[in-house]
Amino acid sequence: MSNNPHNGHAYIKEQVTAWYARRVDEREAMREAVRTFLREATGATWRRFAGELGAAGLAIPEEYGGAGCGFPEVAIVCEEIGRALSPLPYLSTVVLAASAILESGDPEARERLLPAIAEGTTTATVIFPDDADLSLDGDRLSGLAPYVMDGRIMDGPVMDSVESHVVLVYVDGALVEAEPSARRSYVTLDPTRPLAELTFDEAPVRRLGDGRAAARVRDLGIAGLSAEQAGGAARCLESAAEYAKRRHQFGRPIGSFQAIKHKLADMLLKVESARSAAYAAAEASAEELSVHAAMAGSYCTEAYLSTAGENIQVHGGIGVTWEHDAHRYFKRATSDAQLFGPPEAHRARLARAVFT
Repeated sequence: MSNNPHNGHAYIKEQVTAWYARRVDEREAMREAVRTFLREATGATWRRFAGELGAAGLAIPEEYGGAGCGFPEVAIVCEEIGRALSPLPYLSTVVLAASAILESGDPEARERLLPAIAEGTTTATVIFPDDADLSLDGDRLSGLAPYVMDGRIMDGPVMDSVESHVVLVYVDGALVEAEPSARRSYVTLDPTRPLAELTFDEAPVRRLGDGRAAARVRDLGIAGLSAEQAGGAARCLESAAEYAKRRHQFGRPIGSFQAIKHKLADMLLKVESARSAAYAAAEASAEELSVHAAMAGSYCTEAYLSTAGENIQVHGGIGVTWEHDAHRYFKRATSDAQLFGPPEAHRARLARAVFT
């Protein structure tokens, strides 16, 4: 290499650019693999998605049967799941439960649970302190968790080969594993996101560690959900644009009318901004995660609600029929808006973090 400092700078720039290009190519290849699988393998089992595709083990260390990647790769899968409106329990099992187990610091729990999650034989969910009225008396758990995401063992062929469903609970400053005494499923607005009421009547628990990581795991959940919302919003934009080109009125495509152009332009702005916010949360450091999760939770929620509504408006009457997918995205956007709290709650948390 020449002693000319400018040549050294050029070399460094070239290496960084090449590294970034390889990284982008790898992530785009993974995105395409997940998108193709969800499109072509409709109704595939969770075990096939988790094990054959390797999606469940992305952020699980290699020593526990995973791929040892990071959360940005997990966010890509979340984005594609949101785009496809898949009912697979990725958010609850991988984003929340696997993260909680990793953060617990319990070697026995990691060895026992993470390989089963990675290969797709176990699904799981997490209950947070503010989402339930629970108490721990020694090694017995009592109380009620009224709305638990994927809180029941799902029926149907999607869950074939799943051998167990694990419930993890943050309660009284601890993380415990417990089997509910009773489960009651709900008929939900969004059938692709099942909720259940779980009752614990002095249920025996297995302690996995303290609950200090509860806030971080919840923020990871918000980041994962934000990626799902960005993916769903992007699909709404694609659907609206495709229909605006195909549907003719007064002898020309409705997409040529200024009012429709404005709608689509506004949708594009919201989709791209939501994607940026979701990616920023997925790549945030531990110190910055809470702030970026709050920003993404606020913006992506409202962006998804808006684009899902505008998608219906562009489609007109067909957009509200049962046969069209537009209403399904609107239902998912509406239910997602309450999953980790409404946008106002995220903004209030962001204000406390920034101004205090």
